[in-house]
Amino acid sequence: MKIVLALLFVSGSIVATTNAADVPADVLDLTAWKLTLPVDTARAGSPDEVKQPELNAFSDAKWFFVDPLAKGVAFRAACGADTTKNSKFPRSELREMQPDGKSSASWGTNDGLVHTLTATLAIAHTPEKKKHVVCAQIHDADDDLIMIRLEGTKLFVERKLDRRVELAKNYQLGQFFDLKIEAADGHVRVWYDGTEKLDWPVNRRGCYFKAGCYTQSNLQTGDMPAAYGEVIIRKLAVTHAAQSLRD
Repeated sequence: MKIVLALLFVSGSIVATTNAADVPADVLDLTAWKLTLPVDTARAGSPDEVKQPELNAFSDAKWFFVDPLAKGVAFRAACGADTTKNSKFPRSELREMQPDGKSSASWGTNDGLVHTLTATLAIAHTPEKKKHVVCAQIHDADDDLIMIRLEGTKLFVERKLDRRVELAKNYQLGQFFDLKIEAADGHVRVWYDGTEKLDWPVNRRGCYFKAGCYTQSNLQTGDMPAAYGEVIIRKLAVTHAAQSLRD
């Protein structure tokens, strides 16, 4: 959280005042993202989206807001909320855009660049019945390629058409961790708290990163409408670098 301190002289004494972050863009750089919310305000058949430049000033007290105690941005999605047309589950989630924030990002896992997402985040809450939440993804032109997914206390990488890879078998809600996802040279790699957990040879195009709360439950799984998933993100960055600049 960004905090500005000002020292004021009042009646011969010094008073410290604080200006805490008001909106998520005060905490995270949202320049190259758009937000999908779990609500369809216009009842148009698809959830609301917030793009730049509106996203820089946007906050929603229910689904997307600054949590000062957790020192991060809270993403929430309730089980009874609206969903995108190709999913049966709700989300409060960022989708990667081009640097101008206006057009959709699209890259390949073997296009000569190193595509990297780094984040510090925690899954803070899960629904009561089906305790499943996704907090980050690489999506390709057709479907999710990998998802960072929690089921109960098991945190893992779910892969398209391949076996899952464990990150933590006894994850505790609210526990912050450092995540790094990299796509380059026809491989996708994942690091959890600095340790490489996955090196997967895979060639895909039309890819982009996603981050936030993608609740993997709904009313049909037995959860109540108000049951929800929540993810807190403290840090989030995406880079697309030349191979020569690789860490």
